[in-house]
Amino acid sequence: MALLAVEHLTFAYPQQEHTVLRDCSFVLEPGSFAVLCGATGCGKSTLLRLLKPELSPKGDCSGNILFQEESPFAWESGVSARRIGFVMQQPEQQIVTDTVDAELAFGMENLGLPPAQIRATIAETASYFGIAAWGNRETATLSGGQKQLLNLAAVMCMQPDLLILDEPTAQLDPIAAADFLATLERLNRDFGITILLAEHQLEQVLPLADQMLVMEQGTIAYQGKPQVVLSQLPNDAPMWQAMPTAARLAHCFGNSKCCPLTVREGRAMLAAYGTPTHLPQKPSAPKAAEPILAWKAAYLRYESQDADVLCHLDLQVYAEEWYCLIGGNGAGKSSVLLTAAGLYPCYAGTLTVCGERITTRKRKRMQAQTVTLLPQDVQTLFLCNTVAEELADADAGADLLGFDWTPYLTMHPYDLSGGEQQLLALTKVLAVQPTILLLDEPTKGLDAPAKARLAAVLHRLQQDGMTLLTVTHDMEFAANHADRCGLLYRGALAAEGTPAQMFSTQGFYTTAAARIAAGRIPHAVTVSAIAAAYGKDGMP
Repeated sequence: MALLAVEHLTFAYPQQEHTVLRDCSFVLEPGSFAVLCGATGCGKSTLLRLLKPELSPKGDCSGNILFQEESPFAWESGVSARRIGFVMQQPEQQIVTDTVDAELAFGMENLGLPPAQIRATIAETASYFGIAAWGNRETATLSGGQKQLLNLAAVMCMQPDLLILDEPTAQLDPIAAADFLATLERLNRDFGITILLAEHQLEQVLPLADQMLVMEQGTIAYQGKPQVVLSQLPNDAPMWQAMPTAARLAHCFGNSKCCPLTVREGRAMLAAYGTPTHLPQKPSAPKAAEPILAWKAAYLRYESQDADVLCHLDLQVYAEEWYCLIGGNGAGKSSVLLTAAGLYPCYAGTLTVCGERITTRKRKRMQAQTVTLLPQDVQTLFLCNTVAEELADADAGADLLGFDWTPYLTMHPYDLSGGEQQLLALTKVLAVQPTILLLDEPTKGLDAPAKARLAAVLHRLQQDGMTLLTVTHDMEFAANHADRCGLLYRGALAAEGTPAQMFSTQGFYTTAAARIAAGRIPHAVTVSAIAAAYGKDGMP
């Protein structure tokens, strides 16, 4: 008997002509690990929320959702809360209490479980997840990766049969994301829990899955084992851009006999092709120029009693350069952007913008004229009740991105998917046409084709004279598009260089392509570079 069966599900939001889901059907067997992927706005988040009665959006819905041949909408709320767990994309939106132990207890307390059982479950779960030492910590002090792990542990305290996750690694650095996904694999293996995970970043998650669901225009176009689905995808399918690096390389080489998914399999495939004939050029040093943004021995703390989040930071960004900051959650990357945007002053050291030292008095005036920030929480930019109102003064940004907002104009911005919210916020920011554009995780929630369109827009802006400073956890995006990258650690710059220099020497904050090419193709850190070394056409 199937654990979950979705039959001919069709859904549209109230007063919307646009149908989000169209005759959507799929089946999940008990114990499966399924990955749901598809383009931004194809309906993934809506589908996942419809599977969880407490989160199900209002609208016109037809078709059936059956959980072990029962409708979850017929259950009492306590049954649904226990049997179907849900982990959201933004960790902060799911945490409801002040301390870790209280967060772990919250769901069980609402189910009315005895205190002794709650204490025993907390002790056991915290030990399993390796968070026993966090018990009395305030949830606000946790990093993004820690918050997401806490959310998962809190859900697992209720021992659900089905665990649904909506892009849970979108805001995590590569190491935290790998740890989180390893925990999911362990849960699936140790307890046989069924997992349905929506994700754009398929590099690390697809090798763990036994089922792959590809969503196109509101329906499930393909379902099956990942290797089987990849063999069915057309050669020109946009989804190829989102596949793991090893699979894309095989696609570039025209290898239809196998479909490698992991770095190890990719290295073995590359070894079979022998010595490359076109080695990449050695990366060039950046052109000398006066920096347009410069931090010199800069320090920042948010409260006088807090620890420094920026500590003796020395960083220079040059005019018309695209600079990407990478590093772990809590390293201080977003804080760099906040100082550049004039939202927080450095209490020691100096910050220079366009050659002028920024003082407290000049901070807001100077930076408001030249610098614009796309924040990590893009919802802070939405002030209106409809997308049309948000776009009223953003024609320039809408023209640049080229995204068709027509089906969404009457929707509330909060009803958009995470990727659509990201595009809407970026549209508003681009309308300002600043000299310096600061972007905090701009690819969060975007599918691979949308990332490519975004990169094309940003390159055009750069060519027109704009300077770009980007914070990202997307190593491949940085490797493909940045002029220089910097690794931030504990509020200071730990390493810096061109993408080829950085990612060919880093072991963890690097790309899968760099790992596959290591020791064989110097300075090859992208799929395109590896393919070019063998005389093949690369993919984005």
